[in-house]
Amino acid sequence: MATRKVLIGGGTGFIGGNLGDLLTHKGYNVTNVARMPGANNISWTNLERSGLPKSCAVVNLAGQQFMDFTKAWTPGFKQNVQNSRVFTTQALANAINKAEEKPKVFIVLTGVGAYEPSELNRYDETSPTTGHDFFSRLTVEWEKAAHVDPPVRLVIIRSGAVLGRWGGMIKNMFMPFYLGLGGRIGTGKQYLPWIHIDDLTRLILFAIENENVKGILNGVAPDVITNDDFTQSFAKALRRPALIPVPERLLNFLLDPERAMIMTKGQHVTPKRVLQYGFKYNYPRIDVACQEFAHLCPKKHPLK
Repeated sequence: MATRKVLIGGGTGFIGGNLGDLLTHKGYNVTNVARMPGANNISWTNLERSGLPKSCAVVNLAGQQFMDFTKAWTPGFKQNVQNSRVFTTQALANAINKAEEKPKVFIVLTGVGAYEPSELNRYDETSPTTGHDFFSRLTVEWEKAAHVDPPVRLVIIRSGAVLGRWGGMIKNMFMPFYLGLGGRIGTGKQYLPWIHIDDLTRLILFAIENENVKGILNGVAPDVITNDDFTQSFAKALRRPALIPVPERLLNFLLDPERAMIMTKGQHVTPKRVLQYGFKYNYPRIDVACQEFAHLCPKKHPLK
């Protein structure tokens, strides 16, 4: 059997590193598109100049980390957040459309920011995107950039907060919670769409391997929780109190209200189509997920 090859845009980050491990473990050959060329890497410039390397699937995970608190929320930084997602998606879509031998599937990881924050609305994959706030407008443009011609399958996974010990939200929160300084954000009533890193990478693999999977998927766990539910579960798994709330006004001041919204507001999002396709979650509930990553020095990654 020929070696199966997957090309990953932005494959060196938290999600990309975990996805690369899983694909390699499953016998795939992985190439990353990165800013700099290197072993198993090609550069974005090279992609544009030389076209798409032969691959059975193309996945885009690229994008400036907007919760990088060392960066001020300036117009320039916001533009970088936008361009790093839209332009990389566009570059891969263009390369796919120009390729004589096309990949079977193009998977783009976007976000549940597509749906307007609300304590009342209920969203699944059929819900419209409004394009009212910054993240919703960004997602509309990002997903539009993913246009590929048939017969390439397009799968757009709108991910919730990705939870795992070594990246994203948990990496930022771990030490405060471990020291007993954790607490809810604002009222804690805002919804927190989430998914465990292992389930997200398995969902991407599922989309690569199942030819009937196409269109929008909500990359969230079926357990709909609030920020307060998460706070209680994480603190319980760590056996720590979580009594120190973070005032919404403080986050608005430190991060800018437009960016802080990711933490202070939320959406009730369900993975209706993911469940219809028969995908099985390893971490369907927040308490089970928290048990896995609530370790100061966790055991080695299961795939290593």
